[in-house]
Amino acid sequence: MSQSVAFSYEGGRVEPGETAQFRFAVSETYLGDPVRIPVTIINGEVDGPTVFLSAAIHGDELNGIEVVREVAHEWSHDNVCGTLVCLPVLNVPGFITQQRYLPIYDRDLNRAFPGKKGSTSARRIAQRIFDNFIEPCDFGLDFHTSTRGRTNMFQVRADMADPAVDRLARAYGTNLIIAGRGSSGMLRREATEAGVPTVTIEMGQAHRFERELIDHALDGVRSVFAEYGVFPQETVRWPGWTTVIEDSDEKTWLRADQGGIVEMQHDRGDYVAEGETICRITSPFKTDTAHVDAPFDGIIVGVLENPVVYPGNPLCHFVAVEGAVKSIVSKAGTAPAQSS
Repeated sequence: MSQSVAFSYEGGRVEPGETAQFRFAVSETYLGDPVRIPVTIINGEVDGPTVFLSAAIHGDELNGIEVVREVAHEWSHDNVCGTLVCLPVLNVPGFITQQRYLPIYDRDLNRAFPGKKGSTSARRIAQRIFDNFIEPCDFGLDFHTSTRGRTNMFQVRADMADPAVDRLARAYGTNLIIAGRGSSGMLRREATEAGVPTVTIEMGQAHRFERELIDHALDGVRSVFAEYGVFPQETVRWPGWTTVIEDSDEKTWLRADQGGIVEMQHDRGDYVAEGETICRITSPFKTDTAHVDAPFDGIIVGVLENPVVYPGNPLCHFVAVEGAVKSIVSKAGTAPAQSS
């Protein structure tokens, strides 16, 4: 095996066999103080791919932070082949205020990539991150959770039309892959279009650590590292079954047709047969009850956490399953390897 090469970024360089921990300036506060993101770079002595792991692009999405931190600071790096670029908190202003978006004009950092010099604050931050730590990589894993008030089943979102992304998504070893390019400005879309195949890992809910999901996510990282030879000692993970839901497939957020208090009958990851009740919506006196039934056989991917709704509010993200996958999950009742 050949020796690794140095990883360079603006203002620094990490040589083969070295680990660097630093805070990298991406913007400034109103007082002119630097806004800096934490970065850990582990450069193995042996040549291999350069991979980034990022989290908290939305400041209230915490599960991924712990995934990236554990890879960077708790795993043994003695046998790393290649370079790990660990970015546990991309949206530092949002993280500090525990807000999803950048507090500066409430902009979504995950719609600002690849960024641009001389543009908005969000695009300037995105450009600093992208040019220094995303574009130099060979592939990437971007960790997310649901927004406030909802929770997501463990899943990968990826542009499965791209063969390099398809390989990465399947190597992660989730039961569910939701296929699609993603919106313009999303980190995974812009990185992929720049030649850095990237997938999003969705898991759980905002504002908390969910240990079981974090452990599942770490298993997925090990599986990817095995697939690409970053950790040659690891084994690629097979979850038992995988289904890919295309953007054009039947999948939907089921919405309330009346206001009231929601009584969920199922949780994220549950299989629900067509016609079975997913939840009930009742009045405060429980005198009026509306049943929301499954419109087809499917799995609950995302579900609300706040049990009160207006008409039109989302209740759950429900995706159709067919064939062999339907047979497996209908017998299990709940998708394997999920946390409730």
